[in-house]
Amino acid sequence: MKKKRAHINAISTPANIILTLIFSLASLAAIVPMLIVLGTSLTDNSYVLQHGYSIIPRAFSTWAYSFTFKDPMIVLRAYGVTIVCTVTGTVLGTLIMSMYAYAIWRRDYRYRRAATVYMFITMVFSGGMIPTYIVVTQILRMRDTLWALIIPACFAGFYVIILRTFYKSAIPESLIESAKLDGAGEFRIFFQIIYPLSVPGLATVALFMALQYWNDFFAPLLYLRNNVSTLQNLSYMIYQALVNTQMMMKIASLAGQANLALQIPTETYRLALAIVCIGPLVVAYPFFQRYFIKGLTIGAIKG
Repeated sequence: MKKKRAHINAISTPANIILTLIFSLASLAAIVPMLIVLGTSLTDNSYVLQHGYSIIPRAFSTWAYSFTFKDPMIVLRAYGVTIVCTVTGTVLGTLIMSMYAYAIWRRDYRYRRAATVYMFITMVFSGGMIPTYIVVTQILRMRDTLWALIIPACFAGFYVIILRTFYKSAIPESLIESAKLDGAGEFRIFFQIIYPLSVPGLATVALFMALQYWNDFFAPLLYLRNNVSTLQNLSYMIYQALVNTQMMMKIASLAGQANLALQIPTETYRLALAIVCIGPLVVAYPFFQRYFIKGLTIGAIKG
């Protein structure tokens, strides 16, 4: 019977070849644009304007990176702010949402249904930008602080649903009952039993949150006024750099200084900023990949 089931579930050779080709093409669709961005960022800007983008830099030039790191402290400070916000927000948000998901997963929790309905209401009906801005700046007094870049994005109902589904499909409730019989309290059960067993689900949510914090440019645009230069993150720095570059191009064109306008690496500078921004994510992603895949597929099979 086992051999028959294994034969039924086995992938045939033609299907295996087709799937391999499909996934190879999907991988190339993700890798090739990255190579084009990297190769073009190392190409002379005038050559790019004349001949377009290419993977291999025909007219090699690091002028875009020199232009990017003309004042390295700005980039390093933005990196520091981004790393602090990403790490703090990811850890804090994952902790809050995992505890919330654990509470609404437990059948003996009295307010389980009310907490679930409240979470769904926040998913369907958003408070809007103006009320959120008033709460963050007037009530919580977090304007021009790092907390304004961290706290508003700490909770998301979608991630709570992912964690609750993970608990339901991967952790047996009998384990909690056994821990209670041994005299363990709720916090001990959660941190010493549930947390170690929930690493794939937590890693999945943490990766999503880290990407959200790393790429966030709207929060600095909204909540920073007086300390923009010291509290801006990488995404907002790139946004400001692109706006300033376009302004410099317009000023040079209006002043009739065409040579000055050509010296500004508009295309390659934009791509160099992208490479500088995504570098750490490309390095960190392989370490989360196995947990990410397991966290997404944990509830797909039974038995």
